[in-house]
Amino acid sequence: MTGTKTLELIIGANGMKRVSWSLTSAPNSQNMARSRYPILIQAHSVSAGPALARQPLLADLTRQDFPILHQEVNGHNLVYLDNAATSQKPVSVLDTIRDYYECYNSNVHRGIHALSAKATDEYEAARRKVASFVNAPSCRDIVFTRNATEAINLVAYTWGLTNLKHGDEIILSEAEHHSLIVPWQLVAKRTGAVLKYISLTKDEVADMNQLRESLSKRTKLVALHHVSNVLGSMNPVEQVVEWSKKYGAKVLLDACQSVPHMPVDVQSLGVDFLVASSHKMCGPTGVGFLYGKSDLLQDLPPFLGGGEMIAEVFLDYSTYADPPSRFEAGTPAIGEAIGLGAAVDYLTKIGMQRIHEYQVDISQYLYSELSAIPEVRIYGPHITAQRERAALCSFNVDRIHATDIAMFLDQQHGIAVRSGHHCTQPLHRYLGINASVRASLYFYNTKTEVDAFINALKDTINFFSSHQ
Repeated sequence: MTGTKTLELIIGANGMKRVSWSLTSAPNSQNMARSRYPILIQAHSVSAGPALARQPLLADLTRQDFPILHQEVNGHNLVYLDNAATSQKPVSVLDTIRDYYECYNSNVHRGIHALSAKATDEYEAARRKVASFVNAPSCRDIVFTRNATEAINLVAYTWGLTNLKHGDEIILSEAEHHSLIVPWQLVAKRTGAVLKYISLTKDEVADMNQLRESLSKRTKLVALHHVSNVLGSMNPVEQVVEWSKKYGAKVLLDACQSVPHMPVDVQSLGVDFLVASSHKMCGPTGVGFLYGKSDLLQDLPPFLGGGEMIAEVFLDYSTYADPPSRFEAGTPAIGEAIGLGAAVDYLTKIGMQRIHEYQVDISQYLYSELSAIPEVRIYGPHITAQRERAALCSFNVDRIHATDIAMFLDQQHGIAVRSGHHCTQPLHRYLGINASVRASLYFYNTKTEVDAFINALKDTINFFSSHQ
């Protein structure tokens, strides 16, 4: 073979690049040479000439960066629609984590040797990347935690136990994830604070009018989701902050379903605390982060005691480091935090606005196709010209249990969706159901995959209907 053909390389977030070479030469790419994931590059033989007429979609440009997507499950090509639970990881993140453990695995902040210095530099670089990603005023406003759940618990057991007293009120909604409910139940029991829940409107979104009317001098905290992991709805956070500040209440935002999918600016939102998890935004599991306003973090007591979070230790007392070190006791998840930094790099290169716009389009397609099936009941608001939905749909089918649907889709079609209460049992009770099916998309999903899911769901309905 000579250099008579052009091979079109689809290389993830970098877009499409055309390269020509003969069998005796190869692309000069260190990543390709050392990659353990040869599926990363997909070559198509095309004739040289004008550029392709169709502009490649975002999924076309990024899909090859995710090795896990290119496999068969139960004899079918995998269709992964469980992104609200956890997203997949691009090769750049996998390589970054492996590089840490292969090349400079060492503890951070404490060593003066080269490996420790390198690990510390990369760990703190990841903090700066996260701060920039959410537009935090300072990287010192970012605390690494195990996940968003631990970040919420950190706020509950530091700010909550320090500031709440008998009769103070915490406002939540009935649509919250368990991780935003249970910690405040525990703290309320210890402090005598009162939990107040706002319900849903007829459109199945958190009732903002009820929230506004519930605010009072007794309100100390409003804790809400940014985007619901079941309803696909988005709360008007800026308004909530404006209303809450009139009463001196703090606002804690669960941004697990927004930070991975759209531009999020903590300064524009005005929230006091924000939490998110790495594994939902192309990063590794075992690490998340808390954003807190500098003055609030500075006034908070430690969350856990041990090494790293101290200034000095004596036999009968200790003094503590400034934030964020005060809240990162012991050896942190170093490789995972560095991997999160790589995920932020990857998402930033694509562009969060671009991701959001793509997902708005594919979300509308999923909702339209799913709502056209008569037996399906979708939860959450309808899509209108004034209202977007997140790229997920939770639904049920008449006379078929959610778990049976998810199992059939997996075993008979290789389609991964989630079934159950999605850590929102109060919401499911409010809706009068004990479980639902959830199909959730990310920027690497395609309309072809949505079509496969819809056809498989119709097949599932037909199967169970014929066996009832």
